Formats: sequence, structure tokens, C-alpha cells
Amino acid sequence: MSEPVSEPITHRPTLVITILVLLALLGWLGVRRLVNRFQQEEKALARHLYRQSLEEQQAGKQDLAIEHFRAALGYDRDNFQYQLSLARALRDSGRTEEAESYLISLWERSPQSGEVNLALGRLAAREGSLDRIMQYYHNAIYGLWVSDAEPNRLRAWFELVEVLLRGNARAQAQAELIALSANLPQNPPLELRTADLFAEVQDYEHALAQYRRVLQLDPGNSSALAGAGEAAYQLSRYRTAAQYLEAAARANPQDSHLAQVLATSKLILEEDPFSRRISTVERDRRLRIIFHDAGQRLNACMQAKEQPSSSSQPQADPLSALEVRWTKMQSKLSSLRGSGEPGLPDEVMDLVLQIEQQTAACGITAEDQALLLLAENRAGVEQ
Repeated sequence: MSEPVSEPITHRPTLVITILVLLALLGWLGVRRLVNRFQQEEKALARHLYRQSLEEQQAGKQDLAIEHFRAALGYDRDNFQYQLSLARALRDSGRTEEAESYLISLWERSPQSGEVNLALGRLAAREGSLDRIMQYYHNAIYGLWVSDAEPNRLRAWFELVEVLLRGNARAQAQAELIALSANLPQNPPLELRTADLFAEVQDYEHALAQYRRVLQLDPGNSSALAGAGEAAYQLSRYRTAAQYLEAAARANPQDSHLAQVLATSKLILEEDPFSRRISTVERDRRLRIIFHDAGQRLNACMQAKEQPSSSSQPQADPLSALEVRWTKMQSKLSSLRGSGEPGLPDEVMDLVLQIEQQTAACGITAEDQALLLLAENRAGVEQ
């Protein structure tokens, strides 16, 4: 009887391979689990360091915060937020070159990121590079934001205007404000902030329009009333200025500046001989008062400046020349009746303007200021 012959193990390759694959898979899964756990622990440590860095930053411990930002980034190398925070901290501590290196790296990864472009814009502002300021802030304004896109864009836009103003780039700031004002939501605080910035760049026409938009939304806004009054005053629209300033003064009776500007506006309106609201007789009366006041000021200033001269040669004195002209004009005014000469009011005001300008060195009162402004800006007083 023949004995059974055992089959060699090499005749069962499928089983062997299956066992080996299972062992390898189990080993890989075990290693993978260990790696994942290690990575999770690293990221947890990175989060802890990052939170600690933020707390240190708020406490003013900038160098320590930078050290821990670096450590957090070392445990989570591709973390966008950690790298951005480190770059910001480096920028704020004056290490601009290193900050720029990190930010450019982030920008290359995400060139449309609003956060990164804003950080680069702030860096450019520190360096005073106008072209780069405009480039990066515009990228931030029109870029992509992870959340709160519209509020972040508006914040970046306002910040750009303020950066330009600090850099004395008023023309660029004005252009940005015009574009910004066209994109504002109906929001009184934002509208008011825009109006204030228009006033700061001395664009009083846009400032007045913007203050009026605020008052349409919030009629009792005392800041907008005061701003509108100031803007109208700067535009020589004294009747409009007085209306807004009266309302603003009622809301802020302790504001001495408002009271002074309002008083000057009212004085100009009371003295204006060009008002269409008055008769010819009243016009002539106002002209004589203005002319008389200017003559008194001229005389007082000449007396204050009289000093003995060591020179035998008389020196040309512009005040004396004005006195001669004033005397000649007085004879014209004394014969003024009814309609008078059509061009005489302008002649009188031209002389008054020159007297006020030449006597400014003798000091200026509220009445003098009103006369000067009235003589300089005759057309828009009643607006």
C-alpha cells in the first residue's frame, strides 16, 4: 500500500501571498494609526501654542509671541493662519523683511486672499511705497475673504483712505473716497465717517452731500448737522451753513467753535449788501456801514503802526494809499441815492477786501472776519 505524498508548500502560493499581504496591511494600518495619532498630537500642540501666542500678543509680549508662533508653525507647517499671524507679528515688531518673506509665500499660494493682501498693504504703508500700497489694498478690497466679505472690504477701503491721508496723498485719498461713497450701504455711521473724511481732504462739496445723506437717514444726527454746517461755511454758502449750525448748536450748546462759526455766518448774512432779499435802500445802508467799519479799522491800524522814522526819505506805505482811496470812495458814497451806480457795490467791496487783507497784521475780530469773508465770496452768501 502506497503512502500519501504531502504536497510541497510551494504548491500553495495564493495562500502564502494572501497571508503576507494581510500581515503587511495590518502592519501598515498600525503604522498609519501611529502616524495619524502623532500628527494629531502635533496639531493639538500647535493649536495650544497658537492660542498662547495670541494671548502673549495681547499682553504686549511680542517677542515671546513670535517665538511661539514659530513653534506652532513648526508643528503644523502648512497652516495658513499660523503663517499669516507670524508674518503680522514680525511686521508689527519691525522685522519687515522677514515678514514680507512669509507674506509673499502666502500670496503665491493664494494671490486673491483679502487677508494676505491687506497684510501686504499694511507692510507697504510702513515702508511708504505708494504704488505697492495701492496695489495690495485694491487687491484686498476686491479680493476673496473667508467670511464677512463686505464688512472686511469696507474696512480695508476706509483704511486705505486713512493711510493715504497720513502719507499726504490727498488726491488719491479723494479719488478713493468718491469710489467708496458710491458703494456704501445705507448705514449712518459709515456715511458719517465718509463725510468726515471728505471734509478732511477739503472736498467740501462731496462732504456736504454726504452729510445730507446721513441726515436723510438720521435727521437728528448732531454730528452730521455740525459737519454739514461746517462744509457749507467752507463753501461760502452762509445761509445754508447758518441753518445747519443753528440746529447743531441747539444739540451742543457748549460747543464754542460751533457758536463762533454760527455767529460769523449770521453776521455775514446781516451785512450782505448783495442779498436779493433786501431793497436798494437797505443795500445802500449796508454798504455805508461796511465801508465805515473798514475805514475805522484802517485808521486804527495806521495809528498802531505809526513809529518815528530815522530816515529822511518817506517810505511807501500801502495803508496810506488805501486811506487815499477810501477818502475818494467816501465822496462817491455820500452822493449815493436810490439805485446809485450799478458797479459801485463791487467797487466798495473790492476796497473793503484790500483793507481787511492789509490790516490783518493788526489783529482780527469776529466782525473783521465776517467782512473779509463777505468781501471774498459775494456770490454764494445766500445759498
